[in-house]
Amino acid sequence: MEQLQKIVIIGPESTGKSTLSSQLANHYNTLWCEEYARQYLMQHGKDYTYADLLHIAKGQVALEEKTMEAVADNRLRQAQKYPPLVFMDTDLYVIKVWSEFVYHRCHQWILDQIAVRRYDLYLLCDTDLPWVKDELREYPDPGTRKELYRIYRNLMVQQSVPWVEISGGYEQRFEKAKKAIEEETGF
Repeated sequence: MEQLQKIVIIGPESTGKSTLSSQLANHYNTLWCEEYARQYLMQHGKDYTYADLLHIAKGQVALEEKTMEAVADNRLRQAQKYPPLVFMDTDLYVIKVWSEFVYHRCHQWILDQIAVRRYDLYLLCDTDLPWVKDELREYPDPGTRKELYRIYRNLMVQQSVPWVEISGGYEQRFEKAKKAIEEETGF
């Protein structure tokens, strides 16, 4: 069986990450890993603490592992129904940025996990979509959104995994993402 390729969709809030993750998973007939933070905050409330970010990070890792196992199991049981792709609607870089932006520090466990977890492609979503109000979103200000995007972009430049900037309307983002996936994975 081919090795599972993990594609992460990252960027500031309200940049179409969940929409793009869902579209790509549907297009490639595979699964996607949702953002655990949303589940956690809906259950525990949006008044989070620094300690909550470590719980969220551990939940994200567990959810990623569960999603990857489900893709692998389905591929084996259903005669390779799913291609060896899985999409992640965020990863620990997002929690690192969130933690450092809000608390000016990050748990060592998160940093250690970033160093050992492996992904195959990052799709960095730009802030050029209109901000959509949501009960969990915190930063509608265009200046703050651009600053967060700059932080994510700097992270991408400093790491070794291939990455592509994704911008434009929803359809443009989908097309750019498919092209990047085709170029990097052959699918």
